[in-house]
Amino acid sequence: MAAMASPEAISRRAAYTEQMAADHGVDEALIARLVHGFYDDVRADPVLGPIFAARIADWGPHLARMTDFWSSVMLMTGRYHGQPMVAHAPLPIDATHFDRWLALFDAAARRLCAPAAAEAFVAKARRIAESLELGIASQAGTLLNRGERFHRQGA
Repeated sequence: MAAMASPEAISRRAAYTEQMAADHGVDEALIARLVHGFYDDVRADPVLGPIFAARIADWGPHLARMTDFWSSVMLMTGRYHGQPMVAHAPLPIDATHFDRWLALFDAAARRLCAPAAAEAFVAKARRIAESLELGIASQAGTLLNRGERFHRQGA
């Protein structure tokens, strides 16, 4: 059973959400637009599209899950309850794929968001990608030093 958030935590989350909206223009509608626009680009991409197509038959639940993820990341809503590392670890991906993911995400954010919101999203995306790449490398038996990238053998 999940613990209830304290009134102070609820208040801090609400203040953070209000600040993101006021300072960056980030709200649920923007998050949904970005998620849908970004994944439209991913599906059309020759590098990432086939990886997603092999694993996602029904995009509705995936888009809803990613909207919840970004809502949790950007607005601290706590709606996402998944395990990103568990989901990504078995994928045949490495630095090349993370670079492509970031390039598409950056382009979608800059196309669909005001500059301040795009910067906020992209900064979070870079940290997320770095964390996932480090975790995937570690699970593949490769410990990366600061600044090193993960490249799968034979890829």
